[in-house]
Amino acid sequence: IPEPVLTPEEQQIVREFAAKIDVENTAQIMQYGAGTQKKMADFSDAALTNVRAQDLGEVGELIVNVVGELKGFDTEEDKGFFGFFKKQANKLEMMKNRYDKAEVSVTKISDALQQHQVRLMKDSAMLDQMYEQNLAYFKELTMYILAGKQKLEEVRTVVVPELMNAEVTVRSVCETLCAMNAQNVGLAEDVQAAKDLADKCQRFEKKIYDLELTRAISLQTAPQIRMIQNNDNVMVEKIQTTLVNTIPLWKNQMVITLGIA
Repeated sequence: IPEPVLTPEEQQIVREFAAKIDVENTAQIMQYGAGTQKKMADFSDAALTNVRAQDLGEVGELIVNVVGELKGFDTEEDKGFFGFFKKQANKLEMMKNRYDKAEVSVTKISDALQQHQVRLMKDSAMLDQMYEQNLAYFKELTMYILAGKQKLEEVRTVVVPELMNAEVTVRSVCETLCAMNAQNVGLAEDVQAAKDLADKCQRFEKKIYDLELTRAISLQTAPQIRMIQNNDNVMVEKIQTTLVNTIPLWKNQMVITLGIA
């Protein structure tokens, strides 16, 4: 994953945070970035709940039903809206009755569609917030990762070599002066300290890798949120077209047809 560009202020925060990291503090290393990982896990649960709550199939079925009602009304006449001109005089009354019946069904479906439209628009607004929140988590994880890598590089290139040099120095002194037992014990402690620090660096490196995996999840979540939001917006547009174009046009045609009759 390419590292995002940080502002000078954010870079300063990373440097200050890296200076506070204690690689030898096991508890601190185990909890490093854990809070953000927990927030990311909760965020994923919230996103999943939102997806499971979506019922766009029902909305699509309602749109199909209302279009079916309108088409069905027309096809009941052999020759469309104006076929009744060649029928008996009571055909007009029959058509009025059929229109009243169809209007009840269309109105009922329209009310349901309006409710879905409001909910989908709220969901779309919520998904915008979720996208921004996910972006914030991505940036926060990135700063943890960069600070950790900076500290890890410092320890491996400065602290560990210093310990190793101290070991070499003590060894040469011991050889020259034929050091005593206590000095040999001190030498062993230096060797163990260098080894322990190297092991802790390795564990910290694995922790940073875990944070990178969590960040990868965040990166994959962003387009998924937009995809869900796009589906909601497409359905809102279809509902809008049905409510402001299809149904009013049908009613307008009915008014003209009945008025002419």
